[in-house]
Amino acid sequence: MNRIDRLNAILIQLQSKKIVRAAEISERFNISLRTVYRDVKALQESGVPIGAEAGTGYYIVEGYHLPPVMFSKEEAAALLTGEKIMATFGDKSTQTQFTNAMQKIRAVLRGSEKDFLESLEENIAVLNRNFQPATPEFPNRFLSEIQYAIAHRRITTMHYVATYNNSSNTREIAPIGVFYLSGSWHLIAYCLLRNDYRDFRIDRIKQLTVTDKNFNKDKYISLQTYISKQHQMPDDAFLIKVRFSSRGAQYMRNQKQYYGFIDETILENGEVEMQFLHSSIEYFGRWILPWMTEATVIQPQKLMHFIRDITLQINQQYQ
Repeated sequence: MNRIDRLNAILIQLQSKKIVRAAEISERFNISLRTVYRDVKALQESGVPIGAEAGTGYYIVEGYHLPPVMFSKEEAAALLTGEKIMATFGDKSTQTQFTNAMQKIRAVLRGSEKDFLESLEENIAVLNRNFQPATPEFPNRFLSEIQYAIAHRRITTMHYVATYNNSSNTREIAPIGVFYLSGSWHLIAYCLLRNDYRDFRIDRIKQLTVTDKNFNKDKYISLQTYISKQHQMPDDAFLIKVRFSSRGAQYMRNQKQYYGFIDETILENGEVEMQFLHSSIEYFGRWILPWMTEATVIQPQKLMHFIRDITLQINQQYQ
């Protein structure tokens, strides 16, 4: 990227947030902090009112507006892909908001970019085999409200139906963050009823109200901390070694990170020996069972015995 393009990109980045740290600019463009300071000074000298707060970052003085942003064809294609993804994986609330935003974006595109998007429209698809349509009982329209509550640190009440026993109750929570996994959006929140952190599936919420009561964000862990703790293995976790054929290894590459993968070695004969750290032999064994024609368990013995016993049960059932 040449300097003119970088200066323009920095200007857009400054307008995208209230405060932008110099380190953020440095990391995004892979330039030194000294270069960041020089680029910001060049923008200031060109007439852009950029303010700075020591130890905080840069900001554009309120009231200054950039001319309309123009998109390249590649950027427009990325936005179209995002629209397709949101149409499949968003809930009703975010699908509506994203559609409205895309209409505004399409309105400012040049004619060539509009033609480019129309030519791609029918040739990009995002499939979700786990998709289940919303029902009147679970309207699936609360993701936008939850995002608002997270950003504004608002206590939220909801009527929730648990997946494991279909029981329902009203919860008061401090929402921490959301993530998408295995076909569902999940809300991580501190439950004031249980006095502990809980993982709620957003599509199991029947009613939700964002209250006017604020909570102190510093009292609770971040979403990243919660997720990292969930992936930590206990001290008694099993070290598992499995040798895969080259074909079997290809199957595993898309899933192994979810099952405690820690290392792999490519052998001279093309086989791949993978190491995992997992706390449940049964859980790991049931995951790997369909691929056992392409794999050999090296250790532990307990996993070998589990695979043997369950295959014997299957064989006896279908004899």
